[in-house]
Amino acid sequence: MKLIFAGTPVFAQRALAALIDAGHEIVLVLTRPDKPAGRGQQLLASPVKQLALAHGLPVFQPRTLREAQPQQRIAQAGADAMIVAAYGLILPAPVLQCPPRGCINIHASLLPRWRGAAPIQRAIEAGDTQTGITIMQMDEGLDTGPVLLARALPIGPEETGGSLHDRLAQLGAELIVEALRRLEAGELVATPQPSAGATYAAKIERPQARIDWREPAQRLADRVRAFDPAPGTTLALARLGEPLKLFRARAVERPAGHDTPATRPGTVLSAGPDALIVACGTGALSLLELQKSGGKRLALREFLRGLPIAAGERFVVPDGC
Repeated sequence: MKLIFAGTPVFAQRALAALIDAGHEIVLVLTRPDKPAGRGQQLLASPVKQLALAHGLPVFQPRTLREAQPQQRIAQAGADAMIVAAYGLILPAPVLQCPPRGCINIHASLLPRWRGAAPIQRAIEAGDTQTGITIMQMDEGLDTGPVLLARALPIGPEETGGSLHDRLAQLGAELIVEALRRLEAGELVATPQPSAGATYAAKIERPQARIDWREPAQRLADRVRAFDPAPGTTLALARLGEPLKLFRARAVERPAGHDTPATRPGTVLSAGPDALIVACGTGALSLLELQKSGGKRLALREFLRGLPIAAGERFVVPDGC
């Protein structure tokens, strides 16, 4: 097929690479404008743009698709279909209706569960044991279009947002190639999504990354692994002014003698080089990997060498982060 590809991060880059390898003709690549990054705040091209330029593909970086000029550029490309993966811009009706085969989205969940911006993290945060990839025909709703193809993927008990992202990116790349092959062969029929079971994967905001010790330990442990590596979860010792980041933790039972409601959430119940146990609303959280501001991610034993923490101290919800 002659394709327009719209995407921005690594997740989309994997799909673009697979489409190129499969022999599809990519007539135009849409990606978000370059962004300043690093200490020097130099403009950095998106992963999709970097791959497109390496293959000599035409790149277009509009700030919106709601204006006539970008819509004309898309129409002039003469593509059979537009493939969309984590692009970051809303596609208005004139764009959705432009290619003869429409716009086809690679979504990182089993729709209708986890429509929206952060399906990978929200699935882990909710304690889901399964997710997957959905290839869908786009409409004007938010991930509401009919499904062309879907495939499930298990979520492991120690799965992080980073590891699940990589596995889903690979599956998405494989599935879009299969979907286009079967679509050309007339083997796929778009099926409307069921109305039952729809959930929304809201964009992750910084305040959501703060550890609130009043919540159940298992919920906090799931959030920690969901937000690893980005944005990471934040916590703070009451005696320190700056927040710390937590990247690995495990929900555990409270030690004997500390399993009463009188124990305040956030209290360090036991502290040692192999276990730092903190009381939660229910249960306790064993902190395994932390990071000081400006430092490296460290396993607990190494972290405590630089910042000793004693039983009886308290962690609090960090402010302003």
